[in-house]
This record gives sequence, C-alpha cells and structure tokens, in this order.
Amino acid sequence: MSTKLMSYILKRLVLALLTVWVVVTITFFVMHAVPGGPFLAEKAISEAVTKQLEAKYGMDKPLMTQYLTYLRDVGTRFDFGPSLKQRGREVADIIYDGMKTSVKLGLIAASIALFFGIILGTIAAIRRNKIIDKVIMVITTAFVSMPSFIMGSLLLVLFALKLELFPANGSTTAGLVLPIITLALYPLAYITRLVRSSMLDVLGQDYIRTAHAKGVSRTKIIFGHALKNSLIPVITYVGPMLAYIVTGSLVVEKIFAVPGIGRAFVNSITGRDYPLIMGTTIVLSVLIVVMNLVSDILYKVVDPRITLE
Repeated sequence: MSTKLMSYILKRLVLALLTVWVVVTITFFVMHAVPGGPFLAEKAISEAVTKQLEAKYGMDKPLMTQYLTYLRDVGTRFDFGPSLKQRGREVADIIYDGMKTSVKLGLIAASIALFFGIILGTIAAIRRNKIIDKVIMVITTAFVSMPSFIMGSLLLVLFALKLELFPANGSTTAGLVLPIITLALYPLAYITRLVRSSMLDVLGQDYIRTAHAKGVSRTKIIFGHALKNSLIPVITYVGPMLAYIVTGSLVVEKIFAVPGIGRAFVNSITGRDYPLIMGTTIVLSVLIVVMNLVSDILYKVVDPRITLE
C-alpha cells in the first residue's frame, strides 16, 4: 500500500470520526429536546417511581453531564448502555442480534441487484432503442420512482395475503424472500440505468471504434473492454448502496416484521428508548461512512489514473 493511499485513508478516517461525532451530538440533544420521556408510557407510574428510574439510568443529572458520560463510555469502552424498554438487555446485544439479520438481507439483496442490474444494463445498451431496451427502461423507471414502503406493501398484499406464496412474517427463512426482493428492486433498477448509460458512453469512445476496425470480435469488445470500463460508476455506487440497503430497511423490516436492526431502530424511536436510539444511530452512521470510504478506495484500485485527494 502506497504512502499516498495510507495518508488518504487516515485523513478520511479522521473525517469519519468527526462526522460520527456530529451525528451523535445532534441526535443526543435533539432526542432530549423532544417533549416527553421514556417512562411516560409506563402504566400507573408515580412521580416518585419516575425519579427513581431516572436516577437508576443517570437521567437525573444535567444534560451536558449525561452527554459527556455517554461519549466517554462509547469512546473508551464501546458501551452503549442498557435498553430502557427491553429490561435486562444491553443495547449492544440488541444491535448485534438485529445486524445479523439486516446484514444477511442486505448482502443478498445487493448481490441480486448487482448481478441482474449489470446484465439488464448491458442488454439495454447493446440493444439500444430496440423493444427490449424500451421495456427495461420503462420497468426500471417504475422501480426507481416507487418508494420501498409502497413496493413492500404491494408485494405483501399480492404474494402473502392474496396468493399465499410466502409468509407475511419475516421472522422465518421463507419470510425473508419478499423483504429481499423489496430491498433489491430500487438498486437493481438504478444499476441497470447506470450501466446502460455508462456503456453507451464507452461504446462511443475512439478505442472501441479502433478495436472494431482491427477486426476484434464484438463479444470481446463488449465483455473485454466496454463492460469493464462501464462498471467504474457502478463501483462508486456499491458502497453507498450497501449502506442504503441496510439503513433503508428500516421501513421494510417494519412492514414484514423482520427482526433486524431497522425494526429495532423504529421501535426505539416510538418507545423513546434513548440508549437504543443512540446505539443504532452510531452503528448506522459508521456503516455509511465506512462504505463510502471502501467505495472510494475501490474506485482507485479499478482505475489507477484517478488521484485521491
């Protein structure tokens, strides 16, 4: 690894830490600024009991003291604290259990999106302005335009309730099929359009015309030259896409009752579970920052002409 690349990675890591700190700070103070509290929903709870609970979890201290204590615990011991709603469970354990499902969903959905997106985008570019190209563009435009919660609801009603092909509950292996399809459709459509646009641009380059003039076979031109270079924009999208699929599964996991980190995050917000809100926010923000860094590095690896600043 070159010194320049190491320097770039170190600078990005420092920037990443700064970004996560800003996210944590804003989330912490906005969360506490919202009227109400985590114990207001408790049944028949007295003011004395509320004060005892606040003292138990350190919420009776000044807000700045709570903030500094939280930063110290997370920064030195990676301790997110106990959940206020799921009594007896640590936030780290809840996040770990949720991430096992969410990461599996994300990786499968991302693989499907990449595989079929590259294939469909290549076909659309090769068969430009043909019927198959127009059909692919119409379908992908529809998928890009449709929010995931609408697509998820449609799939749930059609395949789970009407046709009864898959279970509506995502807690089983068969129940993960519809959430995976829902998560994969938007990035699949976006990658298809990205590959088509990039390949059309590459196919118009001088070196492609030179290869044609030298008698190089069409198959070798497409798969040996055009496709490789047209995938560079896709690589820059892969990192954010992986982060999007995991973080974008918040609503999808709620719709299909998938026991992932997205569902845990939504429940933490509705239940005002402050430690779980903070823990999931930190994990998801770190995931987004890391995926963007990996994407930038892969961009450099694929195309050495690109300089990292």
